[in-house]
Amino acid sequence: MGKEKKNESEAASKEKNDPNNDNGSYNYKMFNFFNRKFKINEVEPPSDVKQAFADFTDDGSTHMTAEQLKQFMVVHQGEVNCTLEDAEHIIQEVVSRRHHVTKFERHSLTLDDFFHFLFLDDLNGPIHTKVHHDMTAPLSHYFIYTGHNSYLTGNQLSSDCSEVPIIKALQRGVRVIELDLWPNSSKDEVLVLHGRTLTSPVSLIKCLTSIKEYAFATSPYPVIITLEDHLTRELQAKVAEMVTQTFGDMLYFPESGCLSEFPSPESLKHRIIISTKPPKEYLESRSKESSPKNRSRRGSCDERYAKEMQDSLTESEAEDRSDSDFDDDDCNECNKKSGHSVSLYKRLITIHAGKPKGALKDALSVAADKVRRLSMSEQELERAAGAHACDVVRFTQKNILRIYPKGTRFTSSNYKPTIGWMHGAQMIAFNMQGYGKSLWLMHGMFRANGGCGYVRKPDFLMMKVLFDPKTTVLPVQKTLNVKIYMADGWRLDFSHTHFDTYSPPDFYTKIHIAGVPADEVKRKTKIIEDDWSPVWNEEFTFPLTVPDMALLRIEVHEYDMSEKDDFGGQTCLPVLELKPGIRSVPLHDRKGQKLPNTRLLMKFEFV
Repeated sequence: MGKEKKNESEAASKEKNDPNNDNGSYNYKMFNFFNRKFKINEVEPPSDVKQAFADFTDDGSTHMTAEQLKQFMVVHQGEVNCTLEDAEHIIQEVVSRRHHVTKFERHSLTLDDFFHFLFLDDLNGPIHTKVHHDMTAPLSHYFIYTGHNSYLTGNQLSSDCSEVPIIKALQRGVRVIELDLWPNSSKDEVLVLHGRTLTSPVSLIKCLTSIKEYAFATSPYPVIITLEDHLTRELQAKVAEMVTQTFGDMLYFPESGCLSEFPSPESLKHRIIISTKPPKEYLESRSKESSPKNRSRRGSCDERYAKEMQDSLTESEAEDRSDSDFDDDDCNECNKKSGHSVSLYKRLITIHAGKPKGALKDALSVAADKVRRLSMSEQELERAAGAHACDVVRFTQKNILRIYPKGTRFTSSNYKPTIGWMHGAQMIAFNMQGYGKSLWLMHGMFRANGGCGYVRKPDFLMMKVLFDPKTTVLPVQKTLNVKIYMADGWRLDFSHTHFDTYSPPDFYTKIHIAGVPADEVKRKTKIIEDDWSPVWNEEFTFPLTVPDMALLRIEVHEYDMSEKDDFGGQTCLPVLELKPGIRSVPLHDRKGQKLPNTRLLMKFEFV
């Protein structure tokens, strides 16, 4: 029932230092009249842990040697590359952490040591932690960790603009940073802000400098800067100069102009890429198309579609749209029409961007000799997925599709990302400050592939026989068995009255599968009353038709009879990255920050 603290880690109270912890028990004051004493139950290894220890040690042995631990890791945990040296390192780490001062050096684990090891997520975590996808395919073959309005600290209307959220995003592994560029009042400097709102600006150079410093703090793979450009010709030239001076040799752009195929993440390690629409000056070539004669050729179907799309947008979206639409004219023709300064700005653009106009099917056309980026709002994607699903998938096999939140998400909330992923959209642009279940799914997806920010798309999205999520019926490909044994650590991360003023917490766990509609399902454990270390020992089975797209989302809550249940932690894990065996699963707070000590002990098995 207690309110969540602003900083949960600061609210942590170690058992041995807690004045309410009396010889292995907690005291709770009831209505300020009398105390209730609750004993802290000793956490014991589950029966499966005891059996595993027995199976891999000699009969009746009380210790597990390094060789036996190696066999356990290879056979039971599926760590086929585990060596004797790895096992010896694990033993050394566990013994040193559990027994800070030992009279004799030990080279084996007791049952309690073994149990302690299984609960250490840095030594026995639930997913692979290294890059293991093929990184040599074109950029269009990957889901890319993408931010939206990356400079905003809060809501879309009045929050501050700052380089700080950009730094935080890069440290988390985000690979696409979005900057909105506007002139200052005297039109001689470039500012970053959310236009036509009350957001306070931040200078472009401060953002660029921060990107340069933190771009590869977490991942060596390329950072893409998407620019929403509302600048004059002179300021575009100034941006080109700032970008080239800031990034120098880090900046990548094709020498020959337009690309016929995107380069690979592997070839672009430690490089910065610019993506934006061509400068407005290039749009002179549109004047012929906008003549009455050519407008009549497009037909009433296109006009109806354009009107429908325009009516669906908010006023701010419509304004942004009119600024950003462009014809994907031949690059060489564009260069002929430009002056030197604008040409330099144009030359820095590696990924040419725009938004759909006219008939949607035409907007999703695939050119043989050039690639581009198309942006759609979340509503536009829903319509496209309903009417042209196969065209969307075909487009994303060669080109890049970016999806951004609808304009009415003023609080920086996010949308469900799975519909975009199912149709091959590479850039699902998210408000990284918009904490909630949608962002947890985003965190989960990009924990895959070592958290490098690039996840290789499933093969079925790249096949000539196009995948249609609505009509394609697939058989079960894999079945995931999940067993949740127990959890511990809240008593170290929270005060003893954080969840309930009068007694220890009553925890239960929700387990969800997010992915294609056929695979989505929710399960829940029983409630364990008055226990800081709940033991559930419950097993769940999830048949999966598209395991490549499945995410395992886990939430722990504290049951409250009279009020809303309290939040106890969450995590989201990509199913195909799960390691088999008994694993330690760390939990995170609402913002996605890892809790220092709170973990679940779970078992994963594929059948």
